[in-house]
Amino acid sequence: MSVHPANYVVWAEIPVSDLTASQAFYEALLQTRMNRCEMGGFDIVDFKPAKAATGVAGHLYVGTPAPRGTGPTVHLAIPGTVEAALDRCRAAGGQVTSPVIAIPPGRFAKIEDIDGNSIGIFEPAA
Repeated sequence: MSVHPANYVVWAEIPVSDLTASQAFYEALLQTRMNRCEMGGFDIVDFKPAKAATGVAGHLYVGTPAPRGTGPTVHLAIPGTVEAALDRCRAAGGQVTSPVIAIPPGRFAKIEDIDGNSIGIFEPAA
């Protein structure tokens, strides 16, 4: 029997060394306010899902990021163009690690956040 969920990835957790600084970075990158709260006894900053209970989301938490250039890449939807998001990334202290790449569903580039986490920033096709 094959199972085909709506989304295979249902939640992403991004470890960061400084929750306040990382919240500022992601808010600048994504041009949104993120919610800092306590969940399961831990202080987190969460990404709000686009579609309430059905959207895929995640959170930042104080942890040990993988060394730069290792670990998984989490891809995030960005407002506007990839180029504008790359400018926001640099201005907020992140690093751009790839050129803009076109794929059938849109365009993306890879960046590293202020802790070196590998992040893909995605702009859907028009």
